[in-house]
Amino acid sequence: MRDPESLPFWQILSLEEMSREQWESLCDGCGLCCLHKLEDSDDGAVYYSAAACRLLDIESCRCRDYAHRTRRVPDCIDLHGRDIGACYWLPPSCAYRRLAAGLDLPPWHPLVSGDPESVHRAGVSARSLAIPEDLAGDPAGCLLDWPPLRRPGRGSGGEPER
Repeated sequence: MRDPESLPFWQILSLEEMSREQWESLCDGCGLCCLHKLEDSDDGAVYYSAAACRLLDIESCRCRDYAHRTRRVPDCIDLHGRDIGACYWLPPSCAYRRLAAGLDLPPWHPLVSGDPESVHRAGVSARSLAIPEDLAGDPAGCLLDWPPLRRPGRGSGGEPER
């Protein structure tokens, strides 16, 4: 049995107990939450489009103005302090969503691998999928059919992929 003091913070602390720095470090830099999404009003299913938020740097998959993003993009959501279980639109691979569901971080997560590029090499980022929103046009016209983003609608009780 491992000594609890040798465990990483995300295996000891709940999301609510984490410092802001610990919380922020959980973001794997995939950029998937920055893709425009459409929700089916009948069944709650969420569909990701390739259209990326205007602030997303598609190469780095990081926000160009993270500190001011919610002012510059009114529908941008600050996840800190939210009920992550209610954020059904987050991708199944999202660290916040995985931890809220009682799962651990995957091996490709930068906190586990020690390499910020591991998320991109694992193929679970927006880097090869995203199109700048000004070039994409209507998000409904560029919906993604990508297995890592497929999951049941919000009412289904589905959990993130393992």
